[in-house]
Amino acid sequence: MAGILIGYARVSTDAQDLTAQHNALTALGVAPERVYVDQGRSGSNRDRPGLARALAACRAGDTLVVTKLDRLARSLPDARDISAELAAADVRLSLGGTVHDPTDPVGRLLFNVLAMVAEFESDLIRARTREGMAVARDKGRLRGRRPKLSPAQEKHLVELHTAGTHTVGELAELFGIGRATVYRAVDRSSTSTAAPATVNR
Repeated sequence: MAGILIGYARVSTDAQDLTAQHNALTALGVAPERVYVDQGRSGSNRDRPGLARALAACRAGDTLVVTKLDRLARSLPDARDISAELAAADVRLSLGGTVHDPTDPVGRLLFNVLAMVAEFESDLIRARTREGMAVARDKGRLRGRRPKLSPAQEKHLVELHTAGTHTVGELAELFGIGRATVYRAVDRSSTSTAAPATVNR
């Protein structure tokens, strides 16, 4: 009995559309009900529910079909691991309609080149994201985490600490913060007034 075609599609963000991959997989002969998807999942992360279900659905003699290798994996180690896992289970891998033959030296070379390109593209995306965040931060468009205390709360905390009526532990519990945050608030106050503060432990 001939094996069946199992399809897998993936996009990295929830805003991206899977329609083009669905259409391509249908054109390659994959039945719609046999297409497994991951939406909003990076190809660099092997922990993908849709991929796990697609691999679990494959039986000996079946073929796992993806439109491009980068939909399956975005790193060379992952691509090799998945390919080896499929080969061990006697499952073929089809990349856009071309069946990968792990026993063919030229096929392995082309597979590794495609995986390296996918990994390189992923690295470029991460680099561009970091650069964009740096530019936004320099322009004041990217703010850090919201302070745990408002200026008024921090002023009140410092006043209570200066009065010596509360320990650091008590202040932390009172304001719902960690002891380190109390220390930082006291240190900032000390620096701004140029007068050392005594920390009540």
